[in-house]
Amino acid sequence: HILNTPVADLPVDARSDTYIANMEPGTGLHPDFGAGLYDGMPLGIPFVRVPAEQQPVALTFSEAPDESDPGPYPIPADAPIEGSACGDGDRHVLVVQEGSCLLYELYAAYPQDDGSWEAGSGAVFDLNGYDLRPAGWTSADAAGLPILPGLVRYEEIAAGAINHALRFTAASTQAAYVWPARHEASEDTNPDLPPLGQRFRLRADVDVSDFSPTNQIILTALQTYGMMLADNGSDWFLSGAPDERWDNDDLHALQERITGGDFEAVDVSSLMRNPDSGQVA
Repeated sequence: HILNTPVADLPVDARSDTYIANMEPGTGLHPDFGAGLYDGMPLGIPFVRVPAEQQPVALTFSEAPDESDPGPYPIPADAPIEGSACGDGDRHVLVVQEGSCLLYELYAAYPQDDGSWEAGSGAVFDLNGYDLRPAGWTSADAAGLPILPGLVRYEEIAAGAINHALRFTAASTQAAYVWPARHEASEDTNPDLPPLGQRFRLRADVDVSDFSPTNQIILTALQTYGMMLADNGSDWFLSGAPDERWDNDDLHALQERITGGDFEAVDVSSLMRNPDSGQVA
Protein backbone atom coordinates (compact mmCIF):
# COMPACT_ATOMS: atom_id res chain seq x y z
CA HIS A 1 0.00 0.00 0.00
CA ILE A 2 1.20 3.53 -0.75
CA LEU A 3 0.99 4.34 2.98
CA ASN A 4 3.45 1.53 3.78
CA THR A 5 5.83 2.12 0.88
CA PRO A 6 9.30 3.62 1.44
CA VAL A 7 9.89 6.83 -0.51
CA ALA A 8 13.54 7.49 0.38
CA ASP A 9 14.74 6.73 -3.15
CA LEU A 10 11.99 8.51 -5.09
CA PRO A 11 12.72 11.79 -6.93
CA VAL A 12 12.15 15.17 -5.36
CA ASP A 13 8.98 16.83 -6.61
CA ALA A 14 9.65 19.59 -9.16
CA ARG A 15 7.78 22.11 -6.99
CA SER A 16 9.38 21.07 -3.71
CA ASP A 17 11.26 24.32 -3.02
CA THR A 18 8.18 26.38 -3.82
CA TYR A 19 5.91 24.33 -1.59
CA ILE A 20 8.34 24.47 1.33
CA ALA A 21 8.78 28.23 0.92
CA ASN A 22 5.02 28.66 1.32
CA MET A 23 4.79 26.45 4.42
CA GLU A 24 6.71 28.56 6.96
CA PRO A 25 10.00 26.66 6.54
CA GLY A 26 11.43 28.13 9.75
CA THR A 27 8.64 26.61 11.85
CA GLY A 28 9.55 23.63 14.00
CA LEU A 29 8.12 20.15 13.51
CA HIS A 30 5.42 20.07 16.17
CA PRO A 31 4.45 16.67 17.64
CA ASP A 32 0.70 17.16 18.09
CA PHE A 33 0.48 14.32 20.61
CA GLY A 34 1.88 13.33 23.97
CA ALA A 35 1.04 12.38 27.54
CA GLY A 36 -1.38 14.09 29.90
CA LEU A 37 -3.49 17.15 29.16
CA TYR A 38 -2.97 20.52 27.51
CA ASP A 39 -5.59 23.16 28.33
CA GLY A 40 -7.60 20.32 29.84
CA MET A 41 -7.60 18.19 26.68
CA PRO A 42 -5.69 14.99 25.81
CA LEU A 43 -2.72 15.45 23.49
CA GLY A 44 -3.37 13.68 20.20
CA ILE A 45 -6.01 11.74 18.29
CA PRO A 46 -7.22 8.70 20.26
CA PHE A 47 -8.54 5.45 18.86
CA VAL A 48 -10.20 2.35 20.28
CA ARG A 49 -10.28 -1.32 19.38
CA VAL A 50 -13.64 -3.09 19.65
CA PRO A 51 -14.46 -6.80 19.42
CA ALA A 52 -16.13 -8.39 16.43
CA GLU A 53 -19.41 -8.64 18.35
CA GLN A 54 -19.53 -4.89 19.15
CA GLN A 55 -23.13 -3.75 18.63
CA PRO A 56 -23.49 -1.38 15.65
CA VAL A 57 -25.38 1.86 16.18
CA ALA A 58 -27.12 4.35 13.92
CA LEU A 59 -25.31 7.37 12.46
CA THR A 60 -26.55 10.75 11.22
CA PHE A 61 -24.24 12.93 9.10
CA SER A 62 -24.74 16.69 9.04
CA GLU A 63 -21.95 18.19 6.90
CA ALA A 64 -21.15 15.69 4.14
CA PRO A 65 -23.94 13.09 4.09
CA ASP A 66 -23.52 12.43 0.36
CA GLU A 67 -19.81 11.66 0.85
CA SER A 68 -20.18 9.54 3.99
CA ASP A 69 -20.48 5.78 4.28
CA PRO A 70 -23.88 5.01 5.80
CA GLY A 71 -24.21 3.40 9.21
CA PRO A 72 -24.57 1.55 11.36
CA TYR A 73 -21.03 1.67 12.80
CA PRO A 74 -19.80 -0.37 15.82
CA ILE A 75 -19.10 2.77 17.87
CA PRO A 76 -19.24 2.22 21.65
CA ALA A 77 -20.99 4.85 23.73
CA ASP A 78 -17.74 5.63 25.54
CA ALA A 79 -15.51 5.82 22.46
CA PRO A 80 -12.73 8.36 23.03
CA ILE A 81 -13.23 11.66 21.22
CA GLU A 82 -10.36 13.84 20.06
CA GLY A 83 -10.18 16.77 22.43
CA SER A 84 -12.38 14.96 24.99
CA ALA A 85 -16.16 14.78 25.24
CA CYS A 86 -16.26 18.52 25.93
CA GLY A 87 -13.86 19.51 23.16
CA ASP A 88 -14.88 21.84 20.34
CA GLY A 89 -12.18 20.96 17.79
CA ASP A 90 -12.30 18.30 15.06
CA ARG A 91 -13.69 15.71 17.50
CA HIS A 92 -12.47 12.69 15.52
CA VAL A 93 -13.54 9.22 16.63
CA LEU A 94 -11.53 6.24 15.33
CA VAL A 95 -12.66 2.66 15.86
CA VAL A 96 -10.95 -0.53 14.66
CA GLN A 97 -13.07 -3.69 14.76
CA GLU A 98 -11.25 -6.92 15.49
CA GLY A 99 -11.93 -9.84 13.19
CA SER A 100 -13.25 -7.74 10.31
CA CYS A 101 -10.19 -5.44 10.21
CA LEU A 102 -12.53 -2.59 9.36
CA LEU A 103 -11.68 0.95 10.39
CA TYR A 104 -14.53 3.36 11.18
CA GLU A 105 -13.72 7.05 11.41
CA LEU A 106 -15.93 10.03 12.29
CA TYR A 107 -15.42 13.78 12.10
CA ALA A 108 -17.24 16.21 14.42
CA ALA A 109 -18.70 13.28 16.35
CA TYR A 110 -21.27 13.67 19.14
CA PRO A 111 -22.85 10.76 21.05
CA GLN A 112 -26.62 10.89 21.48
CA ASP A 113 -28.72 9.85 24.45
CA ASP A 114 -30.28 6.96 22.51
CA GLY A 115 -26.86 5.40 21.75
CA SER A 116 -26.62 6.72 18.20
CA TRP A 117 -24.03 9.24 17.00
CA GLU A 118 -24.22 12.45 15.04
CA ALA A 119 -21.17 13.41 12.98
CA GLY A 120 -20.15 15.81 10.28
CA SER A 121 -18.88 12.95 8.10
CA GLY A 122 -17.85 9.33 8.35
CA ALA A 123 -15.88 6.74 6.42
CA VAL A 124 -15.23 3.01 6.56
CA PHE A 125 -11.92 1.53 5.41
CA ASP A 126 -11.06 -2.13 4.82
CA LEU A 127 -7.56 -2.48 6.26
CA ASN A 128 -7.05 -5.61 4.15
CA GLY A 129 -7.76 -3.78 0.90
CA TYR A 130 -6.51 -1.05 -1.42
CA ASP A 131 -9.70 0.76 -2.41
CA LEU A 132 -9.64 4.53 -2.06
CA ARG A 133 -12.63 6.78 -1.50
CA PRO A 134 -14.55 7.79 -4.62
CA ALA A 135 -12.84 10.68 -6.39
CA GLY A 136 -13.87 13.97 -4.82
CA TRP A 137 -15.07 12.40 -1.56
CA THR A 138 -13.89 13.48 1.84
CA SER A 139 -13.62 11.06 4.77
CA ALA A 140 -13.28 11.95 8.44
CA ASP A 141 -10.20 13.79 7.19
CA ALA A 142 -10.12 16.55 4.59
CA ALA A 143 -7.91 14.60 2.16
CA GLY A 144 -10.32 11.65 2.06
CA LEU A 145 -7.67 9.38 3.59
CA PRO A 146 -7.84 7.27 6.74
CA ILE A 147 -6.43 8.94 9.86
CA LEU A 148 -5.35 6.01 12.02
CA PRO A 149 -2.71 4.58 9.63
CA GLY A 150 -0.89 7.93 9.70
CA LEU A 151 -0.66 8.37 13.46
CA VAL A 152 2.52 8.01 15.49
CA ARG A 153 1.61 5.36 18.12
CA TYR A 154 3.66 4.51 21.19
CA GLU A 155 3.24 0.78 20.47
CA GLU A 156 5.42 1.34 17.41
CA ILE A 157 8.10 3.06 19.48
CA ALA A 158 8.08 0.08 21.86
CA ALA A 159 8.41 -2.25 18.85
CA GLY A 160 11.39 -0.26 17.57
CA ALA A 161 10.13 0.97 14.19
CA ILE A 162 7.41 2.91 12.39
CA ASN A 163 6.79 1.27 9.02
CA HIS A 164 4.39 3.69 7.38
CA ALA A 165 3.92 7.30 6.30
CA LEU A 166 2.77 9.76 8.93
CA ARG A 167 0.04 12.42 8.88
CA PHE A 168 0.58 16.17 9.14
CA THR A 169 -1.17 19.48 8.51
CA ALA A 170 -0.37 22.82 6.88
CA ALA A 171 -1.99 26.21 7.31
CA SER A 172 -2.46 26.95 3.60
CA THR A 173 -3.15 24.35 0.93
CA GLN A 174 -4.07 24.41 -2.73
CA ALA A 175 -7.58 23.74 -4.00
CA ALA A 176 -6.35 20.43 -5.39
CA TYR A 177 -5.36 16.94 -4.33
CA VAL A 178 -2.89 14.35 -5.58
CA TRP A 179 -2.93 10.56 -5.34
CA PRO A 180 -3.73 8.92 -3.02
CA ALA A 181 -5.80 11.81 -1.59
CA ARG A 182 -9.37 12.16 -2.87
CA HIS A 183 -10.48 15.59 -1.70
CA GLU A 184 -9.24 19.14 -1.26
CA ALA A 185 -9.97 21.58 1.57
CA SER A 186 -9.24 24.99 0.07
CA GLU A 187 -10.54 27.52 -2.42
CA ASP A 188 -7.08 28.92 -3.15
CA THR A 189 -5.92 27.97 -6.65
CA ASN A 190 -2.36 29.24 -6.10
CA PRO A 191 -0.13 26.48 -7.56
CA ASP A 192 2.66 27.46 -5.18
CA LEU A 193 0.71 25.98 -2.27
CA PRO A 194 0.88 22.23 -1.63
CA PRO A 195 -2.12 20.05 -2.56
CA LEU A 196 -3.61 17.60 -0.10
CA GLY A 197 -2.04 14.16 -0.38
CA GLN A 198 1.39 15.59 -1.15
CA ARG A 199 4.12 13.41 0.33
CA PHE A 200 7.07 15.00 2.13
CA ARG A 201 10.17 13.38 3.61
CA LEU A 202 12.91 14.46 5.98
CA ARG A 203 16.01 15.04 3.88
CA ALA A 204 18.61 12.30 4.00
CA ASP A 205 21.34 14.79 4.97
CA VAL A 206 19.62 15.64 8.26
CA ASP A 207 21.66 13.88 10.97
CA VAL A 208 19.34 12.17 13.46
CA SER A 209 22.00 10.16 15.29
CA ASP A 210 22.17 12.31 18.42
CA PHE A 211 18.41 12.40 19.07
CA SER A 212 16.82 10.21 21.74
CA PRO A 213 15.94 6.62 20.75
CA THR A 214 12.24 7.56 20.58
CA ASN A 215 12.85 10.55 18.35
CA GLN A 216 15.26 8.60 16.18
CA ILE A 217 12.46 6.13 15.42
CA ILE A 218 10.13 8.97 14.42
CA LEU A 219 12.76 10.77 12.35
CA THR A 220 13.91 7.58 10.63
CA ALA A 221 10.31 6.94 9.61
CA LEU A 222 10.12 10.48 8.22
CA GLN A 223 13.26 9.88 6.16
CA THR A 224 12.14 6.45 4.96
CA TYR A 225 8.35 6.73 4.59
CA GLY A 226 7.78 10.45 4.88
CA MET A 227 4.53 12.12 5.83
CA MET A 228 1.38 12.99 3.93
CA LEU A 229 -0.44 16.32 3.96
CA ALA A 230 -3.91 15.39 5.17
CA ASP A 231 -5.70 18.53 6.33
CA ASN A 232 -5.55 22.25 6.90
CA GLY A 233 -4.23 23.16 10.33
CA SER A 234 -1.08 24.55 11.89
CA ASP A 235 2.08 24.25 9.79
CA TRP A 236 4.19 21.14 10.37
CA PHE A 237 1.92 19.63 13.04
CA LEU A 238 2.64 15.90 13.16
CA SER A 239 -0.26 13.68 14.25
CA GLY A 240 -0.11 10.94 16.85
CA ALA A 241 -2.13 9.09 19.44
CA PRO A 242 -2.12 10.10 23.11
CA ASP A 243 -0.33 7.78 25.51
CA GLU A 244 0.83 8.24 29.08
CA ARG A 245 4.19 6.70 28.13
CA TRP A 246 5.21 9.65 25.96
CA ASP A 247 7.87 11.96 27.38
CA ASN A 248 6.60 15.41 26.35
CA ASP A 249 9.93 17.11 27.01
CA ASP A 250 11.68 14.58 24.82
CA LEU A 251 9.17 15.03 22.01
CA HIS A 252 9.62 18.79 22.24
CA ALA A 253 13.20 18.35 21.01
CA LEU A 254 11.73 17.64 17.57
CA GLN A 255 10.13 21.08 17.52
CA GLU A 256 13.33 22.73 18.73
CA ARG A 257 15.71 21.07 16.30
CA ILE A 258 13.76 20.05 13.16
CA THR A 259 12.07 22.65 10.96
CA GLY A 260 9.95 22.62 7.82
CA GLY A 261 13.05 23.58 5.86
CA ASP A 262 14.53 20.17 6.68
CA PHE A 263 11.90 18.49 4.46
CA GLU A 264 11.40 18.06 0.74
CA ALA A 265 8.36 17.18 -1.34
CA VAL A 266 8.45 13.77 -3.02
CA ASP A 267 7.08 12.73 -6.41
CA VAL A 268 5.27 9.42 -5.85
CA SER A 269 3.47 9.38 -9.22
CA SER A 270 5.63 6.53 -10.54
CA LEU A 271 4.11 4.21 -7.90
CA MET A 272 0.49 4.67 -9.01
CA ARG A 273 -1.04 1.64 -10.72
CA ASN A 274 -4.61 2.86 -10.64
CA PRO A 275 -5.85 6.27 -9.45
CA ASP A 276 -8.66 4.56 -7.51
CA SER A 277 -6.35 2.18 -5.66
CA GLY A 278 -3.73 2.58 -2.95
CA GLN A 279 -1.74 -0.37 -4.28
CA VAL A 280 1.67 0.60 -5.64
CA ALA A 281 3.24 -0.43 -8.91
